[in-house]
Amino acid sequence: MSLKSLQLNLENLRPWLTLLAVFWLLASLGLGWLVNSLLIIFALLLLAPAIAFFGFRWWLQRNLVSDQCPVCRYEFTGLNNSQLQCPNCGERILVQKGHFQRFTPDGTIDITAIEVPAKSLED
Repeated sequence: MSLKSLQLNLENLRPWLTLLAVFWLLASLGLGWLVNSLLIIFALLLLAPAIAFFGFRWWLQRNLVSDQCPVCRYEFTGLNNSQLQCPNCGERILVQKGHFQRFTPDGTIDITAIEVPAKSLED
């Protein structure tokens, strides 16, 4: 066997030896981290929509307010800490602390009128 034929045999084995060296290096480092990472990513992809769905339902239950318009007593639904308009009478309404309140700009005095029967005025 000559030196030249030994060189030719090594050139044919070089890709296989490189592949073997890479596998040996990965095996010595351990592939557990790679498998664990793939499992974690897969679990997150499966769990993220379910967590988002239940999280949105929880948020909606806390922030959805069903009450009556303070002007016309029409019952409808709105989101807490928002401003909306009554679909029945068109009054601008604030939704605060789970109840509807009339929207009054700063400097406006909001009063509530009461009906006084004529009989009590005569007495």
